[in-house]
Amino acid sequence: MITHEMGKPLSQARIEADYTASYFVWYAEEAKRIYGMDIPSQYPNKRIQLRYEPIGPCAIISPWNFPLAMAGRKMAAAFAAGCPVIVKPSSDTPLSFILFGNLCLEAGVPKEALQILVGNGNMIGNALMNASLIRKLSFTGSCEVGKHLYQGSSVSLKKLTMELGGHAPLLVFNDADLEKAVDGAIASKFRQSGQTCVCTNRFFIQSKIYPKFLNRFVEKVQKLKVGDPFEETTDLSFALHPTSVEKAKRHIEDAVKQGAKSHLGAQEPHEPEILTDVTDEMLIFNEETFGPVAGITTFETVQEVLRRANQTPYGLAAYVFTEGLKQAEEVCAGLEFGVIGLNDGIFSSAQLPFSGIKASGFGREGGPHGIYEYLKEKVTSSLL
Repeated sequence: MITHEMGKPLSQARIEADYTASYFVWYAEEAKRIYGMDIPSQYPNKRIQLRYEPIGPCAIISPWNFPLAMAGRKMAAAFAAGCPVIVKPSSDTPLSFILFGNLCLEAGVPKEALQILVGNGNMIGNALMNASLIRKLSFTGSCEVGKHLYQGSSVSLKKLTMELGGHAPLLVFNDADLEKAVDGAIASKFRQSGQTCVCTNRFFIQSKIYPKFLNRFVEKVQKLKVGDPFEETTDLSFALHPTSVEKAKRHIEDAVKQGAKSHLGAQEPHEPEILTDVTDEMLIFNEETFGPVAGITTFETVQEVLRRANQTPYGLAAYVFTEGLKQAEEVCAGLEFGVIGLNDGIFSSAQLPFSGIKASGFGREGGPHGIYEYLKEKVTSSLL
């Protein structure tokens, strides 16, 4: 159904289903580890106790590109914390999530704990924001919509988790393992045809390794199969979201007009394209493409590439390829992004605390702290 609704290759849709399930397994275990705390008082006749309780009913608004995973990983944490949820799936992919919701009920989730609202996004979003009984809102989507929800939720002072847009840089240094860097670059850029918020959008390759990297990168990308998403061997789907089609076209046209070189000559937006001689002023280095277009530039020094990589209001994900320990430490410390893949092109997992910084949002999903997004602290001070 995911493949039917949004065109994701079937093999990748299966991975999404497994990935979603992994969060339920993870949080089933984390539910056992919601520990309270006894805090010693300065007064011998007092006891201070801290405990955690469910925050209350939660609203979840999820995007089209991961119809199960983005809502599922929020739901799993909420259920484990003891919170019921109301989910608003994307109007582009409602059937996938409705099927998933039915599976949750079949598996034993109480019907009172899961409600699904499908319909007009503005109407439903406003109703959820204005409802004082909704104590928590978790959203994955664009920065613009996130800001609207942030402002609207201030009226009822909801707790929020916001996973917003990304503009991920990928840095390859001269000492990188070439094959590892190329494979990681392809994984980070072309998974789901580039339609994920953590996809690489800006490639920075150090000048000495650049010729070898480019040749190998072009060679391997040319071997990716573009085609019917229902075929098992398809790497890139011929179906893209309409906004992805428009942005891919516009970014390629703008870059080529300003002097960038096209290496694959893509005839359609769903076909992969590699652009070199890209500059920081081009659209592709200033907007999230959300399509299978790789814009590549070179750099000389660590200081230069950190400045250019951080030159964005977003701070979701970044990727670094280097075999030098000292350089890895310096670069990872200097990058202003919430999650960094060090020699790793696909890092997301239930065990990993995922979140952005700056305009990419706040709040953690996954990992040992994700469950606390759905809990409130209560303190008891007892006079003995």
